Amino acid sequence: MATLKYSRQREAIKNYLVGRLDHPTADMVYSAIREIYPNISLGTVYRNLTLLASQGEIIKISCGQNSDRFDGRTELHHHIVCEKCGQVEDLFGLNAQMIDQMAAGNYDGDIYGHQLYFYGKCKKCKEEEKSLKTG
Repeated sequence: MATLKYSRQREAIKNYLVGRLDHPTADMVYSAIREIYPNISLGTVYRNLTLLASQGEIIKISCGQNSDRFDGRTELHHHIVCEKCGQVEDLFGLNAQMIDQMAAGNYDGDIYGHQLYFYGKCKKCKEEEKSLKTG
């Protein structure tokens, strides 16, 4: 496999994602990176996000919402998606290896990993809904 040429723009995209907890969309990444590189195109951002995800340097989260989201935290963890506002949050504390083992016990092939999404309502949406009911 050929060595990938270094790109300041790609490095800026990766660094932006590593420092975030909100799992931004490509459009959000584009808006932020444009402040550093005003001439960057949306296509360049998309290509670099796809490349970084394919190399395992970021995680692409495709959870049924309108836009994919991206996560700079690559250690094994799960996500919870708010069905009201679409926010994606990290969910730690589940035994991922146990989940893989349970799945492997019910499957004749090989399992190499998984992505698990939980769906519900985030704290902010839950509180807004509660205040509408009581207000």
